[in-house]
Amino acid sequence: MAYAHSSQRSLVIPRPHFFDHRTVISSLGSFPRSFVIGNPNFRPATPCVEFLVPVNPPFVPSVGFTVNPALLIHMDEERSRSLLQFMADEGLLPSPDDELKRLDAIAELKQIVLAWIKKVAWQRRLPKSQILSTSSTILTYGSYGLGVHGPESDIDALCVGPSFATMTEDFFIVLRNMLQNRHEVSEIHCVKDAKVPLMRFKFNGISIDLPYAQLKVPSVPDNVDILNPLFLRNIDETSWKSLSGVRANICILQLVPNLQNFQSMLRCLKLWARRRGVYGNLLGFFGGIHLAILSAYVCQRHPNASLNTLISKFFETFALWRWPTPVVLQDGMMPLVGDVSETHFLMPIRLPCSPFEFCHSNITRSTFHRIVAEFLRGHAITKDLLRPNFAWSSLFEHFCYTKRYMRFVRIFLSASNLDALGDWVGWVKSRIRCLLVKLEEVHGFCDPNPIEYVDIDATEPNIVFYWGLKPGRNIFIDLDFVEQDFVKNINNGCQGPRGRIALSIVQAKKVSNVEFDLESGKDFKAYWRIFRYNEQRKSIYSQHLPQYFIGYVATYGDVSAVGG
Repeated sequence: MAYAHSSQRSLVIPRPHFFDHRTVISSLGSFPRSFVIGNPNFRPATPCVEFLVPVNPPFVPSVGFTVNPALLIHMDEERSRSLLQFMADEGLLPSPDDELKRLDAIAELKQIVLAWIKKVAWQRRLPKSQILSTSSTILTYGSYGLGVHGPESDIDALCVGPSFATMTEDFFIVLRNMLQNRHEVSEIHCVKDAKVPLMRFKFNGISIDLPYAQLKVPSVPDNVDILNPLFLRNIDETSWKSLSGVRANICILQLVPNLQNFQSMLRCLKLWARRRGVYGNLLGFFGGIHLAILSAYVCQRHPNASLNTLISKFFETFALWRWPTPVVLQDGMMPLVGDVSETHFLMPIRLPCSPFEFCHSNITRSTFHRIVAEFLRGHAITKDLLRPNFAWSSLFEHFCYTKRYMRFVRIFLSASNLDALGDWVGWVKSRIRCLLVKLEEVHGFCDPNPIEYVDIDATEPNIVFYWGLKPGRNIFIDLDFVEQDFVKNINNGCQGPRGRIALSIVQAKKVSNVEFDLESGKDFKAYWRIFRYNEQRKSIYSQHLPQYFIGYVATYGDVSAVGG
């Protein structure tokens, strides 16, 4: 019998309906008959409990017996409880008031888009009966849709409208102006040329990202089945991309065997990825959808495992995974793995909805090795159930950049004011993978710390990145060449005001005053702002009712960026 790792196996315990852990204690020196060492992929027909047990349990010379399975069950459950407590202590769980506030925001948004679509139908001079019957809706996805959001998390919400409501005029002008006039809405911005165009705003203080999808139907019901292929016929590519996040979320929730365990597991792994500096799709690490599918994969393979065992199995599975073999969720129809030649990604992860596509990934050679190293570290920490003095805090320790690297690439971004800085940082981040790839070409390895810092000695508003350089490599790096190449890249297509960018090499001792804490630093989301009413703008009238005013746009056109 072969196992993925020589230091542990799975203990599969058939559990009757009224199972009492105290009843499994047997005579010293032997396992009870109800316990069998089994293949991790074997699933007994009866309900079972799964946890980790060392291959060679500790031997106590004075007595001469192996560890009783009841003790292992108790330790496994205790670790799961302590992890849940750790999550609560870290403030990962929203309060009931936070939940109600989000539910109210979504409910009010649905009423707004319902009024919006009837207004658009009237502008189109549709029959009165169709105006009364037409509708649109809001669908949530992302961390909120999966139920793993935190107190400060934003909401990813998709506006789904019928065929006659366009994105350019009706969504980005009519709906934007309706939102602008609501007292609950503030800081509204548009992201038009992103891979998934969207509006970004705050609703009663809650940050909301709102893309748009246009279905080829006269009306979109509130309970629309977005997995139904009839609704997806002949839709445009932008709408298809906007819908992919919602469809992936729905499939994941349908495929995981234990939703509560999946949600707890994903919350933990997102915290782990942030603390260890491997979270952030723009910089070449995992995004939320990647971690969600990886978590769901482990949950499928171990449907009866405890939270503690799921975390351990996660690190074991992907520390030993043979990349670039794709990770594919099992839905009864797809094979467990796909053809490696299907994708150029270093860590291919397939979306769990048809037609099957791979998650977009920015992972590079450097970030690939960083992620694998963190998988191996997590596996070393969690693999031994009997490890003395185990504490979950060790898994979630902050990655210490100044101890790991002696030199850093310092990326300094500045602008004349905070609004302009937000625009500039957002635009640069949308192209920053090109800089990472170029640094890999000239140096071989670069670790892009995702956190943004501020140089308090600079006169202009600024954001600073510190990217670690692998020790022992070529000391000389022609940063002037790298900077010139990257500036050409970010100037290509940049329609807004340009800020300043400067690259330099600094020693670790010179950045000792920088607090490398992965939860500090302000995170600018990528956007280009819609100009306020006191700035230059022009009036826009409906194409269908030439005398009907629908809103304003900037005189030189809206500018946009790729969102994170």
